[in-house]
Amino acid sequence: MSVLAEWRPLEHGQEALRQAFLGFLAAREDACARSCAAGHLTASAMVLDADGENVLLTLHPRVGRWLQLGGHCEPGDDSLVAAALREAHEESGIDGLRIDPEPVHLDVHPITCSLGVPTRHFDVRFAIKAPRGAKAVRSDESDDLRWWPLDGLPPDSADLAGPLAGARARVAVAEEGVFTTDHP
Repeated sequence: MSVLAEWRPLEHGQEALRQAFLGFLAAREDACARSCAAGHLTASAMVLDADGENVLLTLHPRVGRWLQLGGHCEPGDDSLVAAALREAHEESGIDGLRIDPEPVHLDVHPITCSLGVPTRHFDVRFAIKAPRGAKAVRSDESDDLRWWPLDGLPPDSADLAGPLAGARARVAVAEEGVFTTDHP
């Protein structure tokens, strides 16, 4: 997971999490597998519209609140970037998504995921841009899927403010060529 080894976050708290993630990866060969009961890395997508003014959120059926898109790494994913881009496409139905391969935020949270076992998600979040005029299509993994203005997020989503600020900043300062449909 070289993306974490190479990333240098600006915030002290994010650097401490990056070091913890790297330690977990070094200690566990199965750190990206959902079968790792101690916890596992996940890849999230902060999907912004072409203008960077709206974010696509899913009403998660098990969690019962609006969240960013994303999920577990699959055996065919060759990187966290690939996992985030795949998850964003699967959950949004949007073709032509473009991802910035540099993370924008890290988070660790307790969850009971699909295996029914309490665990932790070591979540790596990436900024993704949708093409102009993109129409999202809800997948079976969501109770609802909707574009939200960044200054008008749904209730109980204050924890998304940090990662969304990071995603918006990357969209604003990154050169267009940084965002890619390919994954390293």
